Amino acid sequence: MSETGRAAALMDQVAGRSGRWRLLVLGALGAMAALGQAPVGAWPLSVLGFALAYGLFRRAAGGRQAAGIGWAFGTGYFVVSLNWIIEPFLVDVARHGWMAPFALLGLSGGLALFWAVGLGLGRAMGGGALGFVGGLGLIELARGYVLTGFPWAQPGHVLIDTPLLHWASYLGSLGLTALVLLAAVALWAAMTGARRALLALGAMVILWPVGALLTPDTSAGSEAATVRLVQPNAPQHEKWDPDKIQGFFDRQLAFSAAGERPDLIVWPETAVPVMLERAASTLEVISDAAGSVPVVVGLQRRDEMRLYNTLALVEAGGSVAAVYDKHHLVPFGEYMPYGDHLVQFGIHGMAAKNGQGFSSGPGAQVIEMGALGRALPLICYEGVFPQDLRAAPGRADFILLITNDAWFGKFSGPYQHLAQARLRSAEFGLPMVRVANTGVSAMIDATGRVTESLPLGEAGWRDAALPPPLPPTVYARLGDAPMLVIFLIFLGLSRLDHRRRAARI
Repeated sequence: MSETGRAAALMDQVAGRSGRWRLLVLGALGAMAALGQAPVGAWPLSVLGFALAYGLFRRAAGGRQAAGIGWAFGTGYFVVSLNWIIEPFLVDVARHGWMAPFALLGLSGGLALFWAVGLGLGRAMGGGALGFVGGLGLIELARGYVLTGFPWAQPGHVLIDTPLLHWASYLGSLGLTALVLLAAVALWAAMTGARRALLALGAMVILWPVGALLTPDTSAGSEAATVRLVQPNAPQHEKWDPDKIQGFFDRQLAFSAAGERPDLIVWPETAVPVMLERAASTLEVISDAAGSVPVVVGLQRRDEMRLYNTLALVEAGGSVAAVYDKHHLVPFGEYMPYGDHLVQFGIHGMAAKNGQGFSSGPGAQVIEMGALGRALPLICYEGVFPQDLRAAPGRADFILLITNDAWFGKFSGPYQHLAQARLRSAEFGLPMVRVANTGVSAMIDATGRVTESLPLGEAGWRDAALPPPLPPTVYARLGDAPMLVIFLIFLGLSRLDHRRRAARI
């Protein structure tokens, strides 16, 4: 190993220390890398954190030690980036509060196992730069699919608020992840005296202004439809309080009736406190307040013994023109695996009151919205999964996402959720109408730029022009397949390079 400089000497010292001390250092590096996630957005610290982790990865004696590096670094990373996971447990502190620290540490340590596998695989395939990027990139792809998937806080998400977001239209969030990891590798090489690394860093820096130049103008024209975003700001611990339910409902009615008439009004997830099958008179009241303008509402519905988290399009007179049932549910939140058995022990999902909780809808769909075009509806958590958008039966004109981010608190969760919504728009070249109970509600154009928004924790409404869609992007057509091939090629080249070097010895 020919690395020189202070960074290399420091990593040599860390690698030579006791296991416990090394784990603490790696956890701290992971925590630093997580500061690139919203709302902090310090993406250079993310690149530096991954660069130092790569320096230790290069010193791993074998796959087991590399896996340990991945687990410790990943645990620190996810503890900081997913700190919002404790918030749902604090809504009903007496019932769920004791679980909060276990949820954060358990989720973080569990997700870090993915990174342990990724770096262990990378080391087994020869180590080095290609092994590091290929192994970690491949396992990040898997994290979006395994056990229903949870691709939250991917390394590439730190670039959402930069001009590099444009490249997601070609290679998705995993393409951004590859950029972060390659930049980290190049930075490490530069820190340890490799002059050619400066060329690699320079090439990556060029992607920044080029991304800005290639990002198209998708401003809404004068003929664009107007959509009203309605944000009632109902805190989760008050949302279903019998003394306050009517107040929140009346607030949404008032916001819908205010001002000039838009072309569409959108309420957030579970905004109507009545089951759909018993809501005829309630929907008439909503339609009257809206002046017969179509209104999208979130509510629940029951079909025999099944309960659904639902989006409904309400037209003049309160008639229901379309219904969409959420199909990608939150494990342990909206439903419990084996819930009918666990409920006997008092264990059930936080958003579900008994048994299995909510049922999954039939899948992705597209709703006809008249003059506004075709909408691809999503409810909350579904906006995290690009594969759910690709599964839609046809190209939509815009994405329609309703959510209740009151579950996520007021610090990092809602902002990270908004960032991923922006990423979906950039990936697919589609504008998004995003309406959240407590915020951030936003109109997002087809490049991921927020054009109008309502701040977190404020009640209000905003009329926003609906931007036009772009033609289908490369990512919309191909999905994650290109990045899967790229990561596999990286691992294969890493293995060949390792064999070549071993043959020389």
